[in-house]
Amino acid sequence: MTAQAGKDMLLKVEGAPGVFTTVAGLRARTISLNARTVDATDGDSAGRWRELLAGAGVKSAAVSGQGIFRDAASDALVREAFFDQAAKRWRLVVPDFGVLEGPFLVAALEYAGEHEGEATFALSLASAGEIGFSAI
Repeated sequence: MTAQAGKDMLLKVEGAPGVFTTVAGLRARTISLNARTVDATDGDSAGRWRELLAGAGVKSAAVSGQGIFRDAASDALVREAFFDQAAKRWRLVVPDFGVLEGPFLVAALEYAGEHEGEATFALSLASAGEIGFSAI
């Protein structure tokens, strides 16, 4: 596999059912997949080594991104998702890896700007249900 351009990672939010809009102006994106472990160690554990219970932990995904304002439509969808605190369907495209899709809540939305610079935003998403994966 060759190196990939970070700009090719896409973050999309569903507006109308089945219609996804790319969140425009993102300059940086991070996707974190997590799984909590369940410790099943007891006095009979071999060599007193920790044992983990397979498949028992809670899985979650977190997404963050920062960028500049480029598109009123995607900005409105993100803003609505935050103020409604409704779990919207998001699609995360990672080239040569796959597509993650499922419900996320906008956990944080930040706006910033320098006096002689562009207005920027940052957002954090927290998974709010089952996230599907399909390979590309």
